[in-house]
Amino acid sequence: MLEIAEFISPTPTPVWKLAKQAGVDLAVGGLPSDDLRPGEAPWDLAPLQRMKANYEASGFQLRVIEARPPLNRAKRGLPGRDEEIATVCTLLENMGTLGVPVWCYEWMTDFNWVRTNLATPSRGGSVVTSFDINDVPVDLTSNPPIDEEALWANLEYFLKKVLPVAEKAGVKISMHPDDPPLSPIRGVGRIMRSIENYRRLVELVPSPMSTITLCQGNFTLMTDDLPGVIRSFGKKISFVHFRDVIGVPTRFEEAWHDAGKTDMLACMKAYRDIGFEGVLRPDHVPTVEGDSNEHAGYSAFGRLYAIGYIRGLHQAVYAA
Repeated sequence: MLEIAEFISPTPTPVWKLAKQAGVDLAVGGLPSDDLRPGEAPWDLAPLQRMKANYEASGFQLRVIEARPPLNRAKRGLPGRDEEIATVCTLLENMGTLGVPVWCYEWMTDFNWVRTNLATPSRGGSVVTSFDINDVPVDLTSNPPIDEEALWANLEYFLKKVLPVAEKAGVKISMHPDDPPLSPIRGVGRIMRSIENYRRLVELVPSPMSTITLCQGNFTLMTDDLPGVIRSFGKKISFVHFRDVIGVPTRFEEAWHDAGKTDMLACMKAYRDIGFEGVLRPDHVPTVEGDSNEHAGYSAFGRLYAIGYIRGLHQAVYAA
């Protein structure tokens, strides 16, 4: 059955206690950075083992790692890509040893998720992040353009290297969509931006370990029938980001979980109908009165509202 998790940073923050107080016992984690000893890398077994033990000491089970070693050379097909891919293989092997079943990765070159305003007014004076293609900085990247077919070729090379390791380790690699699902942005192609391209992904190097992170905020910009898409991908979905937006790929803003364009109840029913057994976490919440917007989209108090809303949907759907 679908279970509710939260992103819990490897270094303790107030969210550790807030999540527990909200009844969340499952963690989506990052990679350790503040607890490294001489000669250690974040993807090595010892620091990962200590990180997992820290989560468990606070009452969390680590179910997903949602952080990546550097991969831009691999994405661009540059010299040094094999060394970068080797770090991913090490991470997957060590996740298998520790029993962490899902690694969330992405194929966004040069820059990750892009927003052009981090404090757009929303309900009741709260603020959210937003995007407008007309406001993207000219200097977003200093690298040369790269087209989509080059990205596909480099992704295929990557998958052929890492999927045999993932299969042996028993770890699913779970592709997060481009955010926004738009191509190109300042000359940089983006390929994980459509339903058709996700179908191409799962067929590119067929493997039970090649799976999908269904980030609803991105997928709802790709389709008018998100519950239908959830049902169509079925068991290929291994991890869910439960969020919503208002707008279109070229111009949108994040939404409160109960105020976006998507039928969130219908989505929850779709996860039930496909027998989804992974974890779902809230994502990109508003910043509300009394909280800091220092980490826009990830404020502490907004997460509490999201967890409560998701828990209500979950109980209504799975009790039926």
